[in-house]
Amino acid sequence: MAKSGLGQDPESTAAVTVLKRAVELDSESRYPQALLCYQEGIDLLLQVLKGTKDNTKRCNLRERISKYMDRAENIKKYLDQEKEDGKYHKQIKIEENATGFSYGSLFREYLNETVTEVWIEDPYIRHTHQLYNFLRFCEMLMKRPCKVKTIHLLTSLDEGSEQVQQSRGLKEIEESLRSHGVLLEVQYSSSIHDREIRFNNGWMIKIGRGLDYFKKPQIQVTFLPRILMPTNYNRGRIPPKE
Repeated sequence: MAKSGLGQDPESTAAVTVLKRAVELDSESRYPQALLCYQEGIDLLLQVLKGTKDNTKRCNLRERISKYMDRAENIKKYLDQEKEDGKYHKQIKIEENATGFSYGSLFREYLNETVTEVWIEDPYIRHTHQLYNFLRFCEMLMKRPCKVKTIHLLTSLDEGSEQVQQSRGLKEIEESLRSHGVLLEVQYSSSIHDREIRFNNGWMIKIGRGLDYFKKPQIQVTFLPRILMPTNYNRGRIPPKE
């Protein structure tokens, strides 16, 4: 258990709180979450160490940091081995009105410079806000360190009045991606139900609601941009749940 022998300053208090949580998660075998808390707590302790002048306290801090770093390293090695053996499983539940679950925050850990091809199966890339979500996911794939060259989309064809909008929107996204050297291949299936994303580095993500886990915008958008916006371009984006 993380001891509370540190000072009462905000950084010390935060370090104790985070490391206490890390130990709790560790004892529950929730290793991915524990590793994140250990890493955050270690960073906070390092900040405390920088501001500590007393040699005895500095020595105690170094010993504590070393202990947590050893544990974090052991957890990291264990998780890396689990991934290598194909046994790694991580489940994330997004609560109603939760924030902080952008595509980047969810998928970034599975993307690296070896990712050149992506397969997306989602039956609901139909309506305008869903097309925007897909566009935003494609933008995320184009950020470093990825070197994506081909994106395969398998979805279902809207049989209602929005079929023209769906086809036009996907065509515009296809043209935008092509201008950036990325090929988008779209196929339709009337029997698709499961939603999953696969990267050619071996990772497969099962996603319950597909890419459409953001709240539907209050205003109706009737067009898609004809160019793929830069990554820092926010106007017209659909906001996540708030």
